[in-house]
Amino acid sequence: MFFIYRFLIVFFYPLIVLYIYLRKIFKKEDKYRFKEKIFYSFFLPKRNINKKLLWFHAASLGEVKSIFPLISKLNETNKNLEFLITTVTLSSGRLVEKKYSKNSNINHRYFPIDINFLIKKFLDSWQPDLIIFVDSEIWPNFLLEIKKRNIRSVLVNGRITKKTFDKWIYIANFARKIFNTFDLCLSSSKDSETYLKLLNVKNLKHIGNLKFTGNINIIDEQDKNKELFQKKKVWCAVSTHKGEEDFCFKTHIELKKKFRDLITIIIPRHIDRTKDIQLLCNKLKLKSQIVDDGKFIEEICEIIIINSFGTLPIYLRHCQSVFMGKSMIKKIKEKSGQNPIEAVKLGCKVYHGPYVHNFKEIYNLLQTYELANEIKNEIDLANNLTNDFNNSQFRKNNKNELINALGEKILCDTIKEINKFLI
Repeated sequence: MFFIYRFLIVFFYPLIVLYIYLRKIFKKEDKYRFKEKIFYSFFLPKRNINKKLLWFHAASLGEVKSIFPLISKLNETNKNLEFLITTVTLSSGRLVEKKYSKNSNINHRYFPIDINFLIKKFLDSWQPDLIIFVDSEIWPNFLLEIKKRNIRSVLVNGRITKKTFDKWIYIANFARKIFNTFDLCLSSSKDSETYLKLLNVKNLKHIGNLKFTGNINIIDEQDKNKELFQKKKVWCAVSTHKGEEDFCFKTHIELKKKFRDLITIIIPRHIDRTKDIQLLCNKLKLKSQIVDDGKFIEEICEIIIINSFGTLPIYLRHCQSVFMGKSMIKKIKEKSGQNPIEAVKLGCKVYHGPYVHNFKEIYNLLQTYELANEIKNEIDLANNLTNDFNNSQFRKNNKNELINALGEKILCDTIKEINKFLI
């Protein structure tokens, strides 16, 4: 099986290169740095050999956000460390650059293709002391080469769904070989722990989901529209996908029957859709504005469409209620759900549709705390939002603090495990 995988990667390498060039043309890759994924001459290592290098690999936005508290805490408590963060998606790469632009010991690169000659050059160039893969990032060539070189590796927030497990079990011997390259696996959930055990993962622990960790700091200077929001009834739809904005606008229209001073904030999962979303507003005769980072909002606008990365907390702080997207589209139910934890940490009640497959365990926990609720349609959501607008005491609910305490414990326990590899 491993031979077949390696053969296919080599065989399709020219097509993968062409595909990444096409993605660059369609602005789905960084127009300057996309070559980091496909050519070793663009790896550009930057490290101090007198310090230990921790390499974190997190593919996309959610995984990257989950390790920010971990990296920041390790950086505070260990002065002899440097960090390399690799990501796959454009949005996650931009977020890392924005967050750590002032940290000279934290570097970002795009993750190269899992092909032998690139892998070997990458590891030769960076020479990491500890490698930490996040969530479900499993790349066989990389992992086996790491093991061959006796570099310690850890899987944190390890997540394996039933669907993924069913695929791995078809190639069980290959799967066991790959997963046992890790020196330690920390599962994100009890279900993932069960599936990893069935794959004979040896050093396996369940500490909790890293997405519960970390404090969210908001700088007032970034919040240019604070006074406007304080005068309005505000709710937010986060990580919406195509088809869900229409649902949100129907909810907005229903709410307008009761609240004139209403603002609906739309934060799409992919900001390249902002103009399409505004066209939908125009068809419904809703006054809208696309807002870039730091831009003032016009007071006459009722729909605000956010066109920037990393600004979610600024808007969530003004909301009692949030709708989480990627939860109303049946055709993607096996890949459905978005992370609701940031909204909960900022004191919001979370609403979602019936399809939350990727975050089912998290939503179940939040529902036990009465911090999340499934809704069926726009009338159902509008009724719940009406209740929240009329109940300003929700933010004083100390159940949110229990979530913060849980996150702090998960963070401390994870750091304790990683530090064992740094001694």
